Amino acid sequence: MEQKREPITREGYEKLVKEIDRIKHVERPANIKAIEEARSHGDLSENAEYEAAKNEQGLIESRLARCEDLLARAEVIDPGAYDGDDIVFGASVELVDMESDEKLSYRLVGTYEADIKAGSISIESPVGKALVGRRVGDEVKVKTPKGERELAIVSVKY
Repeated sequence: MEQKREPITREGYEKLVKEIDRIKHVERPANIKAIEEARSHGDLSENAEYEAAKNEQGLIESRLARCEDLLARAEVIDPGAYDGDDIVFGASVELVDMESDEKLSYRLVGTYEADIKAGSISIESPVGKALVGRRVGDEVKVKTPKGERELAIVSVKY
C-alpha cells in the first residue's frame, strides 16, 4: 500500500529536518545521560528518576519516529510556482466574517505546519477544506467548533 504524500512548504521541510537533527543530537543524548545517571543511583525498582528518564526516552523515540515518517512522505510544494486564480496549498488568504465583519488572514499549509497563532491553518481543517478551489469574491459557509460561519474571500497571495 502506497503511503499518503504529505504536502509541506520548503520552510516547513527545513524546520522538520532541523527538528529531527535536534532530537537525534541534543534530546536523545541528554536523555541517555539522564538514564545513566539514574542507573548509578542503585535500585532501579524504586528509582523515580530512572522511571521518568525511561518514560521521556519513549516520548523522544515516538516523536522522532513521527517526524521521520513525515519526512519520508513529505512532498515539498512551492506555492510561488502556481499562477492560477484558485486557492491552493500555500496560499495566503484574507477573509471577512460576514456576520461579525472580523478580518481574518490565514496561510494554507499541511497539518505539520499548521499553527493558528502564527496564522497558518491546515488544508485539512474545515476552513482550509472550504477555501481550496475557491477564488477572490467567493463566499463560503464553514462549520467550525464555534458554529457555522460565512466567510468572504477578499484576497489571495502566493
